[in-house]
Amino acid sequence: MRSSVVAVSIVALALLTSGSAALAQAPAAPAAPAPTRIGFVDVQRVLARASAGVSAREQLEKDKAAMQKDMDGRRVELEKLREELEKKGPLMTADARRDKQEGFERRRRDAARAADDFQKELERKEQLLLQKVLQDLSGVIERVGKQRGYYMVVEKRGAVVLYAAAEADLTDEIIRAYDQELASKGKK
Repeated sequence: MRSSVVAVSIVALALLTSGSAALAQAPAAPAAPAPTRIGFVDVQRVLARASAGVSAREQLEKDKAAMQKDMDGRRVELEKLREELEKKGPLMTADARRDKQEGFERRRRDAARAADDFQKELERKEQLLLQKVLQDLSGVIERVGKQRGYYMVVEKRGAVVLYAAAEADLTDEIIRAYDQELASKGKK
């Protein structure tokens, strides 16, 4: 039994030394390529914190407030008409009551249409502002990505990043670079 263990050990040693000799004679393996660097940007955070995104949001809020004021005025007018119909309706002639009711319904439909139009207008303005900021931002992202040696920069939410090391997050750097670029152009 002892001789078989010694024989197996000698065979294993021979195989190991012949394998290492073969490896020593093999050409050297090419150097491993540098790791591919991929970064990400949280565009929602850029829009929320960069000066251009903040300005765009403030402009949208002003537009929304003006539209809301208009809608509030229409709502008050409709409430007055409804109250008038409830109080004076029974005292009016059938024709006068019908005319008042039709006028009320017409104004209600107009208010509903205006609310829908305001909503669509806000969405359109938001989309235009977003497009403008993203168009400007793409050049900044490309420049920072090249400067930092990234192979690829993805948008955090749209690319479904399942893991991202904190050092791959370029968002704050993009915000600073974007704000600097806009400041140098005299925009805000």
